[in-house]
Amino acid sequence: MGLTKTDFMRGIQCPKMLWLDKHKPGLRVIPPEVRARLDAGNDFGDKAMGMFGPYEEMTVYLPGSTIPDKKKMAAKTALHIELGTPVICEAAFIYYNHYCAADILRKTDTGYDFYEVKNAPEVHEQFIKDAGFQFYIMDRCKVRIGKIFIVTHGPDEGDPFVPVEITEKAKAYAPWVNERIWDLNRMQKEREEVEAEPGEQCTHPYECWYYGYCHGEKCKAAEQISMEGLLGL
Repeated sequence: MGLTKTDFMRGIQCPKMLWLDKHKPGLRVIPPEVRARLDAGNDFGDKAMGMFGPYEEMTVYLPGSTIPDKKKMAAKTALHIELGTPVICEAAFIYYNHYCAADILRKTDTGYDFYEVKNAPEVHEQFIKDAGFQFYIMDRCKVRIGKIFIVTHGPDEGDPFVPVEITEKAKAYAPWVNERIWDLNRMQKEREEVEAEPGEQCTHPYECWYYGYCHGEKCKAAEQISMEGLLGL
C-alpha cells in the first residue's frame, strides 16, 4: 500500500484524516455542495483533455467497476511514452507503490511538459504542492519533465483553459515530498487510530469530511465512496 497524490495531500493537511480514509471511511460526511464542486472539477478536467487537440487517454478500469486499474494504466503510459505520443492524458506512474495520474503530458523536444488541471480562477499553494508530488513520482520513474503548469478556469467559457507556469516552485517541492511520503505511508498502516488535536487543519485548506467525528458531533454514516473514483485518480 502506497500513497496517491490525494492520500498525500490529505495526510499533509492532517495525518488523522489519511488514517481515517484507510480505516474508517464510512465516517465521511461529504456535504452536497462539496460533492457538486468535485463533480464540476472532474467535468472541467475531462474537457481540458482536448485543449491541445488529439490525445491518448490512459484510463483503464478494473473489471466491472469504475476503479482505476493502476498497474495497467502505468504499463499503458510507459508504452505511450516509449512511442513518443504527443499528448497523454491521465498518465499513470508507480514508484514503490506510490501513485499519480498526471492530467496532461505534452511532448517536447526533450521530454514532456506537465499540465495539472484545476477548476479554479487562480493558482493556490496547495495546487503547487499537488503538482510537486506528481513531479516527484514522475521524476523517480525517470520521466523527463520540462515545464509544469496549473491550468486554471478563465472567464472565457468558450476557451476557459488558462495555463499558469509553476515549474520552479513545483520542482522545488520534490525534497519536501521525499521527507514526508515515507512517514505518511507508514502512519496510514498503523492499527491504532492516529490522534490529532482539532485545529486549523480541520478547515484549511479544505474542511475535513470527518469534522463532526473529530469534534464529537453526532454524524450520519456516509455512503461508501471510493476516494479515487470520486476525485478521478
